[in-house]
Amino acid sequence: MADQVKYPGRLIAVDGSRGKDTAAAATAIVDALRKAGIECAVSRWDASGLFGELASAARGDRNISMRTLSLVYAADLAFRLRWEIRPVLESGGVVVAAPYIETAVAFGACGGLSEDWLRQLLRFAPAADLGGRAEERKIDSPWKRRTDRGYAEYCATMLDASAPRKVSKRARHEMMRMLDQARGRKIFNLTKKGVAAIAKALTDNRPDAPRRSPSRPRSGHK
Repeated sequence: MADQVKYPGRLIAVDGSRGKDTAAAATAIVDALRKAGIECAVSRWDASGLFGELASAARGDRNISMRTLSLVYAADLAFRLRWEIRPVLESGGVVVAAPYIETAVAFGACGGLSEDWLRQLLRFAPAADLGGRAEERKIDSPWKRRTDRGYAEYCATMLDASAPRKVSKRARHEMMRMLDQARGRKIFNLTKKGVAAIAKALTDNRPDAPRRSPSRPRSGHK
């Protein structure tokens, strides 16, 4: 069942097709909010370490399906929610999730999975209060085969031998197109101007909120 709890804190989702861009957008939002006097935490992909463990175990055989990768994403997101995201929301703080739901849905759908199945899989995650799409760079390049760069790059590495068409330049463009779909809510394009706009939207909606530091997220990494 989807998380319908109304938390006192605020959740900002940052999604994108390239891990480096998503991470940079999250950092830019944090910097903008701090300039406005609001501290915030960041929850990043593979906080649980599950993807790193899977890459090590599958080094000799990386024929892993898109469905399996989506299930691991859901497990990692559950960890992030339990230890990094909900504690901040419950304390009334601000947390940036980079990436969040839309990254997994868009990549999985481009990899041949049903979008409805992916959304059902991730329905336990609370909806973000604000959502942004990272400013995409190197848009005419396919994903780098890197297991340490981001979710899409990790999947590209794992799927390269068994399904190279699913991780091609064309697939990346399709993922970016899906991330641009609003689905009934405003999506901020996180250029410098977009980062300023998302920070303003957050501060404008919290005129009387105390500007306190959020709880520090716990991480699965030693």
